[in-house]
Amino acid sequence: MGVVSAYWISTYLEVRDEQKLAAYAALAGPALTAAGGTFVARGPAAVAYEAGVLQRSVVIRFDSVEQAVAAHDSPAYAEALAALGDGAVRDLRVVPGVD
Repeated sequence: MGVVSAYWISTYLEVRDEQKLAAYAALAGPALTAAGGTFVARGPAAVAYEAGVLQRSVVIRFDSVEQAVAAHDSPAYAEALAALGDGAVRDLRVVPGVD
């Protein structure tokens, strides 16, 4: 099996500081797109089913799991994380695509 795409999925369990979140977003978006990511979905859920909640979610597509991990571990994204600090509690995971 060849390289499969990957999806970075981030859900915001709690936003503690909107200003820190805005500072994070201003840095994270450019850092992740420069690392090869393409934003697929971003914003609060339109509808939630089963145990879902109407929380902010972000989905970013990368060409591979390795590319997504490298984006997360990059100095540019570290700067974004530093700006976020304790401004939000998130669940972030990278999931392989089904290419």
